[in-house]
Amino acid sequence: MALREIRTVGDPVLRTPCDPITTIDERVRSLVEDLLETVDMDGRAGLAANQIGVGLRAFSWNIDDEIGYVLNPVIVELSEDEYQDGDEGCLSVPGLWFPTHRAWYARVVGTDLDGREVVVEGTELMARCLQHEVDHLDGMLYLDRLERSVRKKAMRAIREQL
Repeated sequence: MALREIRTVGDPVLRTPCDPITTIDERVRSLVEDLLETVDMDGRAGLAANQIGVGLRAFSWNIDDEIGYVLNPVIVELSEDEYQDGDEGCLSVPGLWFPTHRAWYARVVGTDLDGREVVVEGTELMARCLQHEVDHLDGMLYLDRLERSVRKKAMRAIREQL
């Protein structure tokens, strides 16, 4: 296991959709260990594989004292009537938080390291995390979901950090 370096905005791996995991081998098992260890720190809610430079569909989470992972996650349900507009941040966009519109509830289906189906669901922060991490695996950043005027401020703030 290893605490992995987080890739930050500007790294092309963050904009590349991740490949499905087709074989559970030692490489995938090691990836899951690294995802779990790297997310297990204060202030970290979720971590997608491409954030540590691996282009495979897997992410980990650390929400409400529960740490877990899912392979090949697919969002299968989002609340249609209830939304949240709170501030969202990202380990790959360090130190910046912006209001991001997300569904109040989300459910993801994927698999575990034994190939068994896993269902992960939640509201509020967990729902936000599930949507955020699946976006990462699709090559999107939360910045892409910001309202235009907010996105302009976010991009200016990122440039000022460089």
